[in-house]
Amino acid sequence: MHRKKLSVQSVVAIGIGTAILFLLKRYVSIPSGIPNTNIDTSYGFLGFISIMFGPIVGLFVGFFGHSLSDFTQFGAPWWTWVFTTGFIGFAIGLLKKYIVLADGKIGFKKLVIYNIYQILINIIGWSLLAPTGDVLIYSEPSNKVYLQGIISSITNSISTGVIGTILLVMYASTKVEKGSLKKE
Repeated sequence: MHRKKLSVQSVVAIGIGTAILFLLKRYVSIPSGIPNTNIDTSYGFLGFISIMFGPIVGLFVGFFGHSLSDFTQFGAPWWTWVFTTGFIGFAIGLLKKYIVLADGKIGFKKLVIYNIYQILINIIGWSLLAPTGDVLIYSEPSNKVYLQGIISSITNSISTGVIGTILLVMYASTKVEKGSLKKE
């Protein structure tokens, strides 16, 4: 059986992406007023790197970056939210085949699709998966964790939308548009 291995580029992207996600989660988060819930700038970066390198890189960057952040902040990862961050990276990474940044152009339609999709993924992840896991695994009070999940859905959707869109547009603008070079 032939197994597809991760490329060197993907492994490097996971390492660098994890470090950047960790730094953003740890040092560039804004408290939301809801306990253990922040306006988290790292999700914009996660959306960007997931589109750039695909679902596997998105999964590992989200999982490892969130794990390291929780470990250094709280002494242990909060696994339900760590897995949800990995899910978000994986799910957004599925758009890689549709949004091709190497073409040098990312149109309005693709940005709208990216943003509608990431909002749906954030709602599924933060309003459903993470709080349900908290209730089932950690026996957390449902009213508390679902409130945290709803707030996280909103703030992470905004972060992924605004920061992710800016990063996607900026990166695409550095690439030569396909078919734009002509022989004279």
